[in-house]
Amino acid sequence: MIHFTTQDIEMPTLDQSSIRRWIKTIAAHYGFAVGTIHYIFCSDQRELEINREFLGHDYYTDVITFDYSTPTTINGDIFISLETIQSNAEMIGVSFDNELMRIIIHGILHLTGQMDKTPETKAEMTAKENHALSILLNS
Repeated sequence: MIHFTTQDIEMPTLDQSSIRRWIKTIAAHYGFAVGTIHYIFCSDQRELEINREFLGHDYYTDVITFDYSTPTTINGDIFISLETIQSNAEMIGVSFDNELMRIIIHGILHLTGQMDKTPETKAEMTAKENHALSILLNS
């Protein structure tokens, strides 16, 4: 099950059925089934609180992924700051919807084991995000 909820912010407009199919396609591409995924859309302030409380980081971020996966099934909670998505979209010159879809799949890629801490793994993550976005656009 893939759930979409909010905390302290309005729900973005999403084609939830299409996104669910897309996520399952991408997970399967990496050899995983989809278990339970909770997307929680929130404000910058809420994302900062989560970052401080659970990760010990004192900075804003666009996405925080909590991974509860098994070797064959992805499960997790993915917190996404819609305010940061908006500011990032404006900064890099893409639409809010494009940046939101990129971050939605970014969390899934983390659950499949993709990391992005080094320049090399960050480049790999970006390539995988772009591939996933092309699948969404062509579906």
